[in-house]
Amino acid sequence: MKKPLELIESHGVSRRDFLKYSAVMAALFGISEFEFTTKIAQAMEKASQKPPVIWLEGQDCAGCTISFTQILNPPATTIILDKISLRYHETAMAAAGHLAEKAYHDTVKEGGYVLVVEGSIPSADDRFCMVGGRPFKAIVEEAAQKAGAIIAVGACATFGGIPAATPSKGIGLGKALPGKALINLPTCPVHPDHLAGTVLYFLTTGKVPPLDKIGRPLIYFSESIHDNCRRRAHFDANRFLEDWNDPNQREWCLAKKGCKGPLANSDCPIRRWNDGINFCIDCGAPCMGCSEPEFYLDMSPLYTAESEISKRIFAMKEAGLFNRENS
Repeated sequence: MKKPLELIESHGVSRRDFLKYSAVMAALFGISEFEFTTKIAQAMEKASQKPPVIWLEGQDCAGCTISFTQILNPPATTIILDKISLRYHETAMAAAGHLAEKAYHDTVKEGGYVLVVEGSIPSADDRFCMVGGRPFKAIVEEAAQKAGAIIAVGACATFGGIPAATPSKGIGLGKALPGKALINLPTCPVHPDHLAGTVLYFLTTGKVPPLDKIGRPLIYFSESIHDNCRRRAHFDANRFLEDWNDPNQREWCLAKKGCKGPLANSDCPIRRWNDGINFCIDCGAPCMGCSEPEFYLDMSPLYTAESEISKRIFAMKEAGLFNRENS
């Protein structure tokens, strides 16, 4: 049997690169690099005891699944995710029909799995979302009973998201499973690092990461997008983009174009997306506030400052609540 570092190198990752990765993740988790690396090694040595994972999809666009597949690209993260057993995933699994359903039922019977839910649950009528002839709500309730941990991924599964604004009246897991302990990973879609990091934290510490009052990991959702936005100085100086065709306004604050960054908590400006290349505001789009429970309905309209959230942002600015000393 290969030793942990030999296994790492067999995946094409040098010891140097793995140690650099460990240093970054250790700092994020607030533990020493030695402790982190040691726990990773221990987790890898227990590879034969892969924790089973059931991934359910309800009212969704599969965007979070697409985001999830992106974490297969960074090799160091891939090594860790190789250590889970994805038993059931309607989009990603090879099996179909009765074979797929058997994998689901067998895993539920065993218990102790990690339950990942993508997409909201209809509250208006169960018939809005049926899977294999069964209401999605009933499937979620069934799977949650014996789950060792439950993770809601994406805006829809966490707080309802876009389906909450439709006739189905979609709701998140917090409302669908009252009283159940949940880890909420919002944003639309879920950030691949948020999901990989949460799994990694659980594997290395055996604990759920510290959460905020609405169940989001503090390591990703403790600061507002506004606090780390490179357009922040323009907000403070009342320079707001109003004319897209004026090149002088190109880098100005997007608050008058509907940006919800001042009232949205996420590390998007620091972590960024697509392997750290960009994020909404830096490519000229306002923040939609998809990390918050108010997304989508109460954040709309998205591209003007007419929503109640946008009006609140400007009222708070007028009151001086976004001054540097108050941020």
